[in-house]
Amino acid sequence: SLAQAVNEAMRAIERDNPQLSGVLPKTYERFSDPAALKSLLKTISTIPASLEFDAFGRIYEYFLAAFARSEGQKGGEFFTPPSIVRLLTEVIEPFHGRILDPACGSGGMFVQSARFVSEHQGAPGSTLSVFGMEKEEATTALCRMNLAMHGLEGEIKQAISYYEDPHGATGRFDFVLANPPFNVNKVDKERLEGMTGTGRRYPFGMPRVDNANYLWIQ
Repeated sequence: SLAQAVNEAMRAIERDNPQLSGVLPKTYERFSDPAALKSLLKTISTIPASLEFDAFGRIYEYFLAAFARSEGQKGGEFFTPPSIVRLLTEVIEPFHGRILDPACGSGGMFVQSARFVSEHQGAPGSTLSVFGMEKEEATTALCRMNLAMHGLEGEIKQAISYYEDPHGATGRFDFVLANPPFNVNKVDKERLEGMTGTGRRYPFGMPRVDNANYLWIQ
């Protein structure tokens, strides 16, 4: 069937692009109306092959923004408005080095950082390395896809930054760029035990935990 063919195409893309492993949907048989899937594929096929690569990334960004708006306040958990992200990158000027976003959402910080370098110096791939953490599995997949759509590679982990440090972040990054969730008060204090000290998640000691804002500072 057409749905099975699309599912197999998704698997083939993942095989050729290890950074997308487990990211692409393979449930196209859920289309209740096969004609709708056929119509969608026909629409996509009209996109000119000569279109510059970054255009696909911008299309993906457009749909991310539209989805975030439809989700209301919840959409802010995975999407930061591009105007804010651009301001942050213009301030820190991440021309080269290693960038960490401990609450990376759909990866807008990485995309804009790469765009900043591209506008000022040229191709960012040889100068920037991006690393991120995101607590939600689905949003982690969105981030990996966003990077791929912009021709970027990064090390994106599903993790909760309060309790986990999969990148061994202390002292390893040139820039930390994030728009974390503010005023979170549901922090599991027991999970924070043993995480202070040199080389650990909280090298300068444990801050107040009644409000997670203090945890984000470290």
